[in-house]
Amino acid sequence: MSEAVDRTHPPDPVTKAGYVLEFEDTFDGDTLDEHRWIPRYLPQWTTRAASAARHRMGDGCLRLLIEEDQPPWSPETEGRMRVSSLQTGVFSGPVGSGVGQHGRGRAVVREAQDEVRLYTPHYGLIEMRARAADDPRAMVALWMIGFEDTPERSAEICVCEIFGRDVRPEAAAVGMGVHPFGDPAITDEFAAEVLPIDVREFHVYAAEWTPDRVTFFVDGRHVKTVRQSPDYPMQLMLGIYEFPDEEGPERVGPYPKEFVVDYVRGYRPVEP
Repeated sequence: MSEAVDRTHPPDPVTKAGYVLEFEDTFDGDTLDEHRWIPRYLPQWTTRAASAARHRMGDGCLRLLIEEDQPPWSPETEGRMRVSSLQTGVFSGPVGSGVGQHGRGRAVVREAQDEVRLYTPHYGLIEMRARAADDPRAMVALWMIGFEDTPERSAEICVCEIFGRDVRPEAAAVGMGVHPFGDPAITDEFAAEVLPIDVREFHVYAAEWTPDRVTFFVDGRHVKTVRQSPDYPMQLMLGIYEFPDEEGPERVGPYPKEFVVDYVRGYRPVEP
């Protein structure tokens, strides 16, 4: 594939000691595999049209896009923020309720969703090879949220979160850690770690999630360990976000803004 000419940080080996590969998307086809991904972002809180991911497949990569004519995701709760995101599960209550994933206590279901669990691991190793955007209004991320079939199953594991405003050729701040949201067993432990890498090139970002900790890696190198761990199934969230200034122009080019992903993998621990 043409993107693979960048060999500075090549893909990690597929085989991992102590783990079995159970989820992999190398984005080699012409269309997104909807047996692996729901191509919408938290659709229960908005409309199907506003939550639909703009994306393009080609050269063995997924490109998640923010395009100039794209509508805001949820003007009532998030203002002019626009999103193109995929997820591996969805759960919501009835229309008018506050039941659903990542509502943070202020969202109301506008379109009820059928329950879907495409990939919802409970511990394991999650890995992505991707390159980030350097647009100052954009952010890209791979994160996990509790399936939230009960309110306390709502913590987040952020594998990586990169704001374009924090990107330089010689270094970038890469956010990683956990957020509790409605989980009383988790305390907030998140930081943007400044790493000497150019995130506009391909790098491998990973999180190893065990019953007592979450450990974060970039290009196979240990960055940090959080010694706490959500204890329930979680789903993947993969996306690009644009945050227009409330006082500034609604759309600032160039467009499209894009997040290029080579692959996403999920591993389960080998049974003892």
